[in-house]
Amino acid sequence: MGPSIAVMNAKGGVGKSTVVMSLAETLSVYHRKNVLVIDSDSQTSISVMLMHMSRWEELERAKRTLVDYLAEMVLGEGKADWKDFVATRVSDVEDAEGIYLIPSHMELSLFEREISGRQLYDRLAMAARALLDDASRYFDLIFIDCPPGISILTETWLRQCDFFLPPTKADYLSNRGLSIIHRYRDLARGGRFADNLGILINQKDGRVKSEEEWHQRMLADPESRCFTSCIPRRAYIQRAADFDATMRTYMSKYPGDAGDAMRNVAAELIERIADPSVRSAPHPSNSSPASPAEEAAAVVRSATPPPIPAAAEETPPEPRLAAG
Repeated sequence: MGPSIAVMNAKGGVGKSTVVMSLAETLSVYHRKNVLVIDSDSQTSISVMLMHMSRWEELERAKRTLVDYLAEMVLGEGKADWKDFVATRVSDVEDAEGIYLIPSHMELSLFEREISGRQLYDRLAMAARALLDDASRYFDLIFIDCPPGISILTETWLRQCDFFLPPTKADYLSNRGLSIIHRYRDLARGGRFADNLGILINQKDGRVKSEEEWHQRMLADPESRCFTSCIPRRAYIQRAADFDATMRTYMSKYPGDAGDAMRNVAAELIERIADPSVRSAPHPSNSSPASPAEEAAAVVRSATPPPIPAAAEETPPEPRLAAG
């Protein structure tokens, strides 16, 4: 049964979608994993990273996106088959043959508004749970690329996935975003919540003193479970987000230490998934779960910012869907 991982940070701009793409391609090429990527962000970034824009538009017109699937399952008759919404032969890495995608739709926010207006949270949770349970029979790993912040759908993934993986930059504001997630988890009050795989430092510039200080602070914090590996700030990784219709090898997309870093992170990710200590004990519950509005208000009231370090000294084929 392949584990599901919600990838999110309450703050945007941390390179979350690029991390999902790079991990999926590395796991496919070097670990021969079948990986399903679910784009749950209305910005559709990971969708157009893994396929040409014109193909994504075709799938949108054909109503083969995550929004179309969930709308049928939650607002409709509930008879959709998730496999009909999976795009095959995605990624511009020619040797990454095991990546599959359920693309997003820019009207995702409108769908969430409908869920909220009709109070269909339970039906949404059931649809997400059914999708993850069945997809885990076919894939080695499932990544959900969540938008910044905690939306209705992101909350659902955090409650239904096996793990969550929070990428962050090694700076103050990105870490404030992490504190919101931790506080939100604490408010679950005994309800199901994904286990923290650990903070992943992204876009780290080793020449900047404050970034190294932030990294060391997070490594020293046991609750952060910070990855020892990190992803450096490299132009190659930033350019990797641009889909190349001519296809390319993994080594041409992630040359040098960019590829080394991604392979190290992927290997550490696999180790953490297999480590029983990553699994958290259930949160104690002495009262009924808070409503979404109560939880959001409590997060705003009580989120505690991390300390700011000293001033920086900067230097500028067809899907292999055999059940098993």
